[in-house]
Order: sequence, then C-alpha cells, then structure tokens
Amino acid sequence: MSMSIPENKKVSPFLVFFIINTMQFGIGVLGFQRIIAKYAGYDGWISVIITGIGIHILLWMMYKMLKIVDGDIVSIHSFVFGKTIGKILSAFFIIYFCLLTVMVLRTYIEIVQVWMFPTLETFWFALVFLAVVVYANFGGFRTITGIAFFSIVLPSYILAIFLFTIPYSEFDNMLPIFEHSIKDILTASKNMSLTVIGFETLLVFYPFIKEPEKSKKWGHLAILYTIFLCLYLTVLTFAYFPEKQLQLNIWPTLTMWKIIAMPFVERFEYIGIANWCLVILPNACISLWCASHIAKRLFSFTVRKTVPILALLCLIGTSLLFTRTQINFLSDLVSNVGFYLTFGYIPLLFISTLIAKKVKKK
Repeated sequence: MSMSIPENKKVSPFLVFFIINTMQFGIGVLGFQRIIAKYAGYDGWISVIITGIGIHILLWMMYKMLKIVDGDIVSIHSFVFGKTIGKILSAFFIIYFCLLTVMVLRTYIEIVQVWMFPTLETFWFALVFLAVVVYANFGGFRTITGIAFFSIVLPSYILAIFLFTIPYSEFDNMLPIFEHSIKDILTASKNMSLTVIGFETLLVFYPFIKEPEKSKKWGHLAILYTIFLCLYLTVLTFAYFPEKQLQLNIWPTLTMWKIIAMPFVERFEYIGIANWCLVILPNACISLWCASHIAKRLFSFTVRKTVPILALLCLIGTSLLFTRTQINFLSDLVSNVGFYLTFGYIPLLFISTLIAKKVKKK
C-alpha cells in the first residue's frame, strides 16, 4: 500500500505552501470578482470567506485519508474500492488534470490575444509553452516545486500595484452589508470554485513530501494566504467598480491595471500579462505532472513516455478551442467538475476511507 519514494526526490514540508498556493492563485484570479458579484452582489466578499472555511475542512480530510493509506489517490481508491474499480476512478483524475492544463493555457492565450497580440496563433504559443512544461516535468517533482516557488516570489510586486486604484475607489459601494440571501452568497461561493481549485493535487504529490505530517500547517497557511489575496482583490475591485460596470468586465483584475501610469511605462497591463505567464507555468507543470504520475501508477508507464503523450493531447485540445463560447464552456466544465470533485467526492471518499479502515481492522 505504502509508496517508497527515494529521499532525494522528496521536497521539504514548507514547500507545500508554494505548491498549493501556486495551484490556486492562477488564471481564475483575473476574473472571479465579476462572477461572485453576479450572484451575491457586493456581499461577494462573504462568499470568499465561506469558500476558505470549506477548503480548510477539505484539506484536513485529505491529510487524514492520506495518512491512513500512507500513499496517494491511487492508494486510497484501491484501499476503499479494490483494484479494478479503484483504477477506473483514478483514471478519471488523469482526464481532470489534463482538462485543467488545457483550460489554464487556453484562457491565458485568449487574454494575450485580446489585450496584446490579436493575430497570435494559438497553436504555436501552446506548442512552445507545453514544450517548456514537458522539459520541466523531465526534471522531476523537485524542479517543478522550484518553479512554483519562483512563480510566487518573483511576481509578488504586482500585488502592491493594485493599491494605485485606492484614490479612485469608493468603499461605500460595499454598504449596506447582507443585502443578499444566504442562498445567493452560497451560490457565489460555489461559482468561485475555479479560482480556488488546485489544492486537490495534494492527493497525488503527498508521498513526495518529507515528513508529511509537518506539512499540514504549511498547507493550511497556503489556503489562508490564497483567501487573503482573493479578499484583498475583491475589496479593491468592489470599491473601484460600480456594480453594473463590473458585470461588463470579463477580467476586472486586468482592467484595474489600465489606470496605472508610471514615468517609464505607459501600459502596465502589458507587463502584468507577461508576468502572469510565470504565474500559470507551474499550474500547467503540476497539473500535467499529476496526470502523468497517476498514469505511471496505473499502467506502469515511464514519465518520459506519458508526459509527451499527455502534452500532445493538451496541445490538440488547446488548438481546437477557437471562440469565446467554447473557452467559456471549458472553463464552466472544469469549474463544475472541480467543485463536485472537491466539495462532493472528497467528503464521500473520506467517509468511505474511515468505514474501510474499521472493516479491515475487524
């Protein structure tokens, strides 16, 4: 049941903070404010807090399950459902992580096409980007963790840039509080799932952590930091945009950059979008690594075979999405699957694992 990973392939417990945070703080951050305001108006900030509490509970469940089986999601499935059904359920995760890679990459390319280079060919950009992702995967999990670390540290200055909007903000926009029903606030929380999914990758990389028990606090800190960043952006966005105007902006985070003027750069959003490439690179690297690692566990393929094949499938998938409607459909699909997977399937799997443990003890 337990997996033996060589010590030189494992990462330190504190690096879990960077892996989880980089998976959550990706492409969804550029437009989630419009989505939560659509359902809960400017009470949307409450939805962010509720989502955060929910994820903390789910992370606790995941750590509990992983400790029981001393392995990963494949180990959990075979422990609870047996080898055959376990393999079928684990194979679903390969598709999920590949879809996540395609969604992140295609959405980013769309942003580059809309804001910077309208004639940019989707295929060529995706080819170069995925070549970098494959190369990083060949370096192993430690290399990918290093990329995740720099993807948070290097672009961190961008967070301070949002404070430029304060002189143009009306914080009264957010008053009065609790104008919307609990149902609306919870619906907004559900629809925010695309912004915060990604922490479920822990189910795959858990065996690669040195002393995983010590990484618990770093996992919870990562989620706390993600929710703080989302709250920070939510409050600044709500104060900057009147509610009706916010609904007309697909990517309000990018629109806020437009007012920033510095002596040495006129269009800061170009710098921001270029920097965001570094933010989404580990998203794609970790997602593809998870998919290939599960494939390796299920079918005994080598990573050098699975990574290029899965990257090729992602390249084809990315190139076949042409219109805004198609990209939106994929985003909604991944968002819904991610929501039901994390908030529905993980609690069920947690209960099933506890039952299986009791039965096997007897």
